Amino acid sequence: MRFLEVLPLVFVMVAGPQILSAIFLATSENWRQNSAAFVAGAALSISLVVMLAYTFGTGARSQGASNTTLTAVVLAVLLFAMVNTYRTREEAEPPRWMGKLERAMPRFSFRLGFLLMGFFPTNILTSIAVGSYLAAREAPWTDAVPFILATLLVLALPSLILVGFGERAESLLPRARDWMNANSWVVNEAVIVFFIVMAVNNLLG
Repeated sequence: MRFLEVLPLVFVMVAGPQILSAIFLATSENWRQNSAAFVAGAALSISLVVMLAYTFGTGARSQGASNTTLTAVVLAVLLFAMVNTYRTREEAEPPRWMGKLERAMPRFSFRLGFLLMGFFPTNILTSIAVGSYLAAREAPWTDAVPFILATLLVLALPSLILVGFGERAESLLPRARDWMNANSWVVNEAVIVFFIVMAVNNLLG
């Protein structure tokens, strides 16, 4: 099924400040409201960007653009994302604003989820790649739904872990945060390369 081809990009969407923000919010004072607001904001922005990219790609096809042309555009976007991820690999320290997340309020959390998940450079490129790729393959827009839901599930995992494991999660989450902070660029690169291979295969076959 086509939606399985875009699911690996979920890791690109969440690796870095995205999952770190989710972890910080899961350990904030109002963690239930903050986590829910963060995921809600992310759901809105990711859906919006994917839908716009899909609509643009579908419109391009109706005006005569070939599957090869659209796939080439997706490939170019992914190559740019790969270079950008490698170029910024040394920027391991989380942004200063993350220190404020422990005292965040739901309105701020919603706005953060909307802006971070929809318009962070790597995320907007990934969402555009997903929407464009599905349009190029003439797949229905609904094939993007599992990608969106899987992304939201990963963002919700820190709070779900806290619910399931209680005090044990309080020591687990900081270790997970540190690991992601140190290795997120490697995860990004691996997944982008995987998707580039699929795009090249689509061009050739």
